[in-house]
Amino acid sequence: MPKLTEMLKRHEAGATFLFSLGPDHTGRAIRRAFRPGFMDKVGRTSVLSHYGVKTLLYGTLLPGPDIGKRCAGVLRRVRDDGFEVGIHTWDHVEWQDRVGRADAEWTHRQMSAARDRFREVFAAEPGIHGAAGWQMNIHAYRRTQSLGFRIASDTRGTHPFLPVVRGELVACPQFPTTLPTLDELIGVDGITEANVAEHLLERTREPRDHVYTLHAELEGMKLAPVFEKLLAGWKAQGYALVSLETLSRGVLPASLPLHTVVEEAVRGRSGTLAVQGPPFLL
Repeated sequence: MPKLTEMLKRHEAGATFLFSLGPDHTGRAIRRAFRPGFMDKVGRTSVLSHYGVKTLLYGTLLPGPDIGKRCAGVLRRVRDDGFEVGIHTWDHVEWQDRVGRADAEWTHRQMSAARDRFREVFAAEPGIHGAAGWQMNIHAYRRTQSLGFRIASDTRGTHPFLPVVRGELVACPQFPTTLPTLDELIGVDGITEANVAEHLLERTREPRDHVYTLHAELEGMKLAPVFEKLLAGWKAQGYALVSLETLSRGVLPASLPLHTVVEEAVRGRSGTLAVQGPPFLL
């Protein structure tokens, strides 16, 4: 994260940092080995070179360190450097692997634990939620509303909307990720680390609002040169690089269209994700 904040400040770019605030159980992601597309993604994106052996053993042969306790000072420095901060999850792997079939009680415990830890670290209420792996359930959508989040970015889509889940309107606006992530693109259709920035910049050549999701362990480490190219390229295309809070400023929830949320496959990722579906007509 320090490398990312330095790069963002150099380009006078805003950003929103969404934190996992509980135990790091990265190693338990091996349970996804039989999920369609998972091993293909692992092979394309060189997981070992990005994460390292030690991290890949957290939660299995090694205990998972508590991120919110161990790294509280690092997290606060991100906020103190002027960046928006919010909640990603409590336990990233557990959320990503279990929330789709979890009940209301489990979902409440996970989201409340993250909210409580956020309060401890930042002495403030969280204003934004962005779900790990774009994985949600109806109880989680309800909690984004009841826990008082101003906005959320739990979904993939094309433009901001109010979600309708199983016919139930949720009042917390969604600002979905609109662009593919680097790990979804690299290794597909001849795209490499050397040309992935140019590929993404081609997608943003026609200006409109976008939400780009990055991963600190990728763009903040081995893929930092790629992110540097993206920042420079987007500025050259005329974009203002801002946080989600800035992007949402002045947007009234009542003015947003209603869209259903569906579970769909997204190319380059395993399993299904929460995706902005068709408009919902009252």
